[in-house]
Formats: sequence, structure tokens, C-alpha cells
Amino acid sequence: MSTDFDVAVVGYGPTGLVLASLLGRCGHRVAVFERWPDLYGLPRLTHIDGETARIIQAAGDVEFALRDASPKQVYEWRGCDGELLIEVDWSGRSSGFAAHYSMYQPDIESAIDQRARTYPNVEINQAVGVVALEQEGDHVALVVRPWSRDRDEQWSSGAADRTITARYVVGADGANSFVRNALGIERSDLGVDDRWLNIDTECLRPLGPDFEVTRQYCDPGHPNMFMPIGVSRQRFELAVLPGDDVERMETPEFAWEWFRGRHGLGPDDIRILRQIVYTFSARSAETWRRGRVLLAGDAAHTMPPYMGQGACSGMRDGITLAWKLDLVLSGRATADLLDTYESERRPHVEVIQQCAVELGRVANLKDPEAAAARDEAFRRGEVPPLPPFPTITTGVVAAGPDGSPRPPAGTLSPQGVVSAAGRRGRFDDVLGWGFVVVATRDPRSVLDADQRAFLDELGAVVVTTEPGGPASFDDVDGTYADYLAAHGIEAYIARPDFHLYGAGTLTELPALVDALRADLCFVDAPARRAEVTA
Repeated sequence: MSTDFDVAVVGYGPTGLVLASLLGRCGHRVAVFERWPDLYGLPRLTHIDGETARIIQAAGDVEFALRDASPKQVYEWRGCDGELLIEVDWSGRSSGFAAHYSMYQPDIESAIDQRARTYPNVEINQAVGVVALEQEGDHVALVVRPWSRDRDEQWSSGAADRTITARYVVGADGANSFVRNALGIERSDLGVDDRWLNIDTECLRPLGPDFEVTRQYCDPGHPNMFMPIGVSRQRFELAVLPGDDVERMETPEFAWEWFRGRHGLGPDDIRILRQIVYTFSARSAETWRRGRVLLAGDAAHTMPPYMGQGACSGMRDGITLAWKLDLVLSGRATADLLDTYESERRPHVEVIQQCAVELGRVANLKDPEAAAARDEAFRRGEVPPLPPFPTITTGVVAAGPDGSPRPPAGTLSPQGVVSAAGRRGRFDDVLGWGFVVVATRDPRSVLDADQRAFLDELGAVVVTTEPGGPASFDDVDGTYADYLAAHGIEAYIARPDFHLYGAGTLTELPALVDALRADLCFVDAPARRAEVTA
């Protein structure tokens, strides 16, 4: 049947914003339903990594998004007496950006929202909640209505109710997801139930170099931490212990008492923006897809904040779903491609989630003797390091003979400064977003007509670092020459979410292109035309 929309996105936080904007960029009919009347406007998340910055670059104005951001070099964990236990290295670069940023979330959300609203095919409905969901064979029907804080009004049907249909629905509606609950999907629970007081502030003067780092104090008396929120704001957090008066902890009087006693700060130094007690959890939906409905972000997985990766993981969900739905909606791939969404993303999330849980155990250890033993174990070097940051290990990734990814497949592709056709800037801005083939010589010279046609149908960017040809670009800062040499390769294929599909010599590129076609469940143009005319 003909539907009102191609995709309905339920929820308009970071995950939904990325998904709606990128689907709009691809030309699909998108409806967004968000129960709150406005963007949140306050900084729930305060950290992103370079990969996430590149996702924002694809979905919005990244310069606006990072206008108050500050690159960060280190994340400190300190023990009972303030001694340094762990120093997490946040230095370096990734994906064309600093490896890690302290940033102001409203700027990021506004940057993506402004881009999404430029697409006439994207309809954004705020102060509208979804109250019913029903799947049919070829579509999903949603009943939506104006939302208010009055629960009776919210759940009472009326003349303002609207029923819309979409080919697919994505629930990006948070930890208490209506979409997930409507589907009856249960969640596994890693048993995290940490409560922390969060106090966000605006700096009225520079607070000094100590406050420019993110620092976790693993103090059994009262675990606490602070971190910058970009350049001009600061977050402070304090664990809520058994016996603490939560109601009092949420008062300004308590905040100023804490600031003066712990940090020597007063109203001439900072202004309180928000003060609230949060409960952290680590839960995962048992499945992230049921038919034509998919879950993303906190609706699919939650994690405590100790890795600073909750929203980053949600935005990774958003860009992954965007390019896979794009291929399916356009008829270039079968719906089987959507099965690879969870198979790729769940293992990636689970590694980060487990690391965050383990770090939370370090931060929240409240027994003084156990905390002292922990500190001593760190001094002796007996605490194992965190595992490497995860890569894509299954799904749409080139596999070796044993079925595992053939390095560097599954890792992030580079982004450097390039020049082409009179433009100079980051690769994605100059040459485009999507599938990318980069080689030391013109890749098309080693591909047959069918392989070239396949890449054309993907809308792939096919370029070479070799000067002088029509597909050449100038590798201004040497990023691509260095990358190719470091991995001993002559060509690579990158996915629209910036992960490498595969890499190798130029003679291996044709086989990689054929393997990509198979892994994408690709439908060739003649078959698509036959289906349309049948």
C-alpha cells in the first residue's frame, strides 16, 4: 500500500535527530513525533568522541555544534586520598576531529535540528506523543495525539487524534520507550542502580586549570566528580548514599554548602543551571527489531555514564540505521539488510556498556577497607586495563577465511583535509558523504563495467590520491598517504557510518566490491525495474 511516510521516528533526542536528518538528506519521507514541545535545552550529555563529531558533520552544521566545545586530553580517576589511579588518554585525533571533546549538548541538537528542518520531506511534530502502534504486512500504523503533562488528557482520545502510516518505525524514545513497551519487548538488566546528584553550572569566571580536566574521585565517604561542559560551563556530580536526604540534596542550599566545602566556590564563581538526582542503569532490549519496527539509542540500550558513551552509542545507531534503511527503502537492498543492524551494533554497545559498568564499580565502592585495597591494587599494577575500544566484527564487513574481519576491516576510516574541484576542507564536506572508495590509482581502472555500475548505484565516492586524473583529490595534510602506508594497502572501501568495509591491494579491490554487493543484499537495477513493472 501507499504510506504517508517512509519512516516514522519516535523521539527527537540525539539518536532521533541524527536518524531524521540523514534520512531527510537521502530524500525519504520522514515524520518525527516527540512528546516534548521543544528541544531539551540543557546538557544531559557532555562528552563526544571524534567519530561522533563526524556523525554530527554528516547530519548538521558541525562548526555550530562545536562552537563552545573544548578538546580534552585526559580523564582522571583518583582514589581515597586523591592519588591518581587511572589516567585515561583522550589525546590524539580521530575521524578528522580531536579524539574527545567536552561540549554543550544544546548546540549539537540545534545544529542537527536546523539541518533537518531544511528538508521539505521531513515533518517534525513536537508536543505530539504516540499512543498506539499496530503492524501490518507492509506498513506500520501509529496513532498520535497532542501531548501534555496531564496523563488523563494524554491518554484520552479526541478529535485531535491522527493516524499515520509508515513503511518503517524507529523507536528512539528513551529508556522508558513507548515503542518498546508497545511491542512487549523485555530488557536484560546488568544490575546497575547508582543514584547521583547532578549539578550543572555556568562559569562566571575562569575556574582554573584543575577544572579543565574530567576528574572522578573514588572517595568511599562520598564519591564525586566534575567535568567541563565545553568552554563556559561546568558539571559537578555527587553520589547519593543510603541515608542521604534526597529532597534536601536537590535544594540550592545544599549545592552551595557542597561547593564551598569541597571546591571553595560560591555564587560569584558559578551560576546553577540545573540540579537533579539521576538513577543510572545498564539494560538492553532482548531484540532491537520486530518486523518493521526497530529500536535505537536508550530505547535499545542504556549504560551508566562512566565511559561518556551513552549518547555517542545512540548516534551511532542513528547513522547505521539511516544508511541501511536508505538502501532498503530505495529498493537497492532487501529487508534482510536490516537484520545486520542489531548483529553489528549490539556487540559494539555491549563492550562499552560492560566497561562503563566496571568503571562504575570502581567509582561507587563505598566500603573504606575495600576502597583502600582497590587503591593498593592500582599502585601495584594488578588491575587489568580496559579492553580496546570496540570495532565492527560482523555484518557488512569483509571477512577473512576464518569468518572474522580481515584487518583493518571494521575499524574507522580516516578523514583528512583535502582539495578537489576548487574546494578545500574535510573530506566529507568536499567529496561527499556515503560509501567511499579511496585508492592510490583510479579505482575504476581495475573494475569491470558491472562493478562500476554497482558503485554508481550506491552513489559511492570513488577517488584516488594519484594526481592528474578526473577522480583525483589533493591529500593536503597527508592523512590518506599516511593511512594507506601504515596499513600496507592500496585501496579501501568505507561505509556511510565511516567504518571500513574492507581494504587491500588494487588487484584485490574487484573482489571486495563483489563481496560488498553480496553483503548488502543488493538488488540490481534490472531486478528493481522488473519488480516495478510487474
